[in-house]
Amino acid sequence: MDHSGHGMDMDLQPFTLGRGLQWSAEPFFLVACALGLGLYLWGVVRLRRRGDAWSPGRTVAFVAGVLTVALMMCTKLNDYGMVMFSVHMVQHMVISMLSPILVLLGAPVTLALRALPVAGQGRKGPRELLLMLLHSRYMRVVTHPLFTIPMFIASLYALYFTPLFDFLMGSRTGHVAMMVHFFAVGLVFFWPIMGVDPGPHRPGYLMRMLELFAGMPFHAFFGIALMMASTTMVETFQNPPASLGVDPLSDQTAAGGIAWAFSEIPSVLVLIALLFQWYGSEQRQAKRKDRAADRDGDKELEAYNAYLASLDARRS
Repeated sequence: MDHSGHGMDMDLQPFTLGRGLQWSAEPFFLVACALGLGLYLWGVVRLRRRGDAWSPGRTVAFVAGVLTVALMMCTKLNDYGMVMFSVHMVQHMVISMLSPILVLLGAPVTLALRALPVAGQGRKGPRELLLMLLHSRYMRVVTHPLFTIPMFIASLYALYFTPLFDFLMGSRTGHVAMMVHFFAVGLVFFWPIMGVDPGPHRPGYLMRMLELFAGMPFHAFFGIALMMASTTMVETFQNPPASLGVDPLSDQTAAGGIAWAFSEIPSVLVLIALLFQWYGSEQRQAKRKDRAADRDGDKELEAYNAYLASLDARRS
């Protein structure tokens, strides 16, 4: 099977960013992105009409997340990604590590739970089904670090270093399925770590940081393995179209460099988000303590003072 053309009759010109960003929609992702944005904005409008607040920052994060997916899949980047390893790697990294983080920062599950109407007695509407899914054993398994971390790592090694990758890249459908997989793996990996939306696993902040860093060294190592390889590792990208004027080995080295460098970006993003959340939760706890003190006239402090007085009395 000739991988070089991938059923595209056009001769791609040498890659430039300008050419890569031209419109070229992948139907599945175009519909999925439009649907995602539409449903999210519907939820926000519904809350607003009801007089409920919804953070504009969340909306911006979600929209940015969906647009990064559209940018990767509905432009010529997607056409170049079929024949150039480096461009494919940019797609993979953004869709598996940047888009999911932005989408999760938008708290879509929280929005859905607040915006969807509650079904009548004994009936099951979308909101009830979503709650059932959130509390299901299936969700507990797929968001568990013992599942998400190996899955995150396997998405690199088991895919690129086995014939599976070439098989999937052999068709548009396989390629779309692979990109959907990357996005889904990114979502379940970062969901418990970000902790913005309710989910089956709510580890503490320290655990979340450990989970975050457990996957990253493997990611960096994968990039280094590609950079150091002296032969082409993936058949799909062995014979790029002559019109591109690309050397497959240096393109693979570039792909490795992209994978290696990119593993830092989400780490930094997630860490910043986590530190903000941590700080916020500490603030909330302090406020709760203050409110409790106001209510019971600082019983804790009084008890402590009495304790000190009793120690003093004993000493004298």
